[in-house]
Amino acid sequence: MSDKRLSSWRLAAFSGPAIPIAALGLPIGVYLPQFYAGPMGLGFATVGTIFMLARLWDVVTDPMMGMISDKFPSRWGRRRHWIVLSVPMLVICAWMVFVPSAPVTQGYLIGWLFFLYIGWTMLTISHMAWAAELSGDYNERSRIQGFREAFQLLGVPLVLLVPAIIERIGAENMETARVASMGWFIVLLLPVAVGLNIFFVPERKATPQPPISFAAALKPIFRNAPLPRLLAADFLSGFAGAALASMYIYEASYVWGIGSVASFLLLLYFFGGIAFIPMVLKLSYRIGKHRTVVAAGIFNVLFPPVIFLIPYGNVYVASLVLVFLGMNVGTTTTLYRSMMADVADIDEFETGQRRTALFYALLTLTQKLGGAVAVGVVFWTLALIGFVPKQGENTEATLMGLSLVFVAVPMICNALVALIMVKFPIGLKEQAELRRRLDERFVEEVELTERPPNLP
Repeated sequence: MSDKRLSSWRLAAFSGPAIPIAALGLPIGVYLPQFYAGPMGLGFATVGTIFMLARLWDVVTDPMMGMISDKFPSRWGRRRHWIVLSVPMLVICAWMVFVPSAPVTQGYLIGWLFFLYIGWTMLTISHMAWAAELSGDYNERSRIQGFREAFQLLGVPLVLLVPAIIERIGAENMETARVASMGWFIVLLLPVAVGLNIFFVPERKATPQPPISFAAALKPIFRNAPLPRLLAADFLSGFAGAALASMYIYEASYVWGIGSVASFLLLLYFFGGIAFIPMVLKLSYRIGKHRTVVAAGIFNVLFPPVIFLIPYGNVYVASLVLVFLGMNVGTTTTLYRSMMADVADIDEFETGQRRTALFYALLTLTQKLGGAVAVGVVFWTLALIGFVPKQGENTEATLMGLSLVFVAVPMICNALVALIMVKFPIGLKEQAELRRRLDERFVEEVELTERPPNLP
């Protein structure tokens, strides 16, 4: 593992696949369910069940793919062959899911969607693990993850621009054309992005790892003290982000009075996330990653009440608020992924196994679970206060209740994140010492591996 600083253009080449990763996630959550329930004629109940099962499928495939990626390296390295293998699977499945030939059956959607999720998991987990293994340096890891997160956030507005252009041009069947255009975007971009990634970014050569039993491999995970703190913080951040996303259109339309431009202004939320990443990285270089997470948590406790000051129908004030709310999009994700690389170092030191992909699979799992739980809790709460998603159907008290939930959820979640992370045990000094010991061990392993058999 090199501590050498990677050039910006090489990091850009490495981060390229994050764009189609994000571009795939948005339509799966927003456009595809409506498309298959409506124009494809499968109905809401059927489509809802299929997409829910696909999400639950992730709970199985994420850790499984993490273990497989760690266990089976190749002569090209530990990760790049898995990334290459994901491309044909994703291209074929994306085409079948985004550009189906009507009519489609339940079996058609189940089969292609589930294989799409497998390819998506293969690409995502392997790419994140490779990012962690590009450098052993405490701050360089944050820089790498910052690049990757910026590209991932960029993927969201880029894939949204495609159907926006289709809408401006006009099409005979708008819903079908909108979904198909996003499919084309993914199918064409993915091979190019992965190609640049593979050809321009070096990967550390895989070295033999000592055999270890399943029980012996499991114990260090439970003994890894920083791991539950990081996973709990990630769950809470995922919960807060999903809660805001699920309520945003309602809040923007019925409370702020900007429903006609709500979708467009959402882009500012993501651009705000991208814009704050460099500042967040510089702060983390000065005070450490976990203290930066605490600072971001405190900001996200103090800032959300500003929402109550947005004048009805004032697009400019709402835009400014959304930009600052977006700070949390890139901050926590970038730093959590960088910190997970440090956490995985502890496991490698204790077991001799490099299980980076497994640890990143756990991180993606907690974020997904946080998001899934948030939607259920938020919608149950909105039903409890009597909110109805129709203009003119809610009292002032109900709309105030909506705003209170919209503000309270991120405040509570971020307060808990700050409390959890304030005593996170891995800082710059601790990680540098741990990395030094691992590098010494690596040199010894290489010497033993390369020593001729006739020498002692």
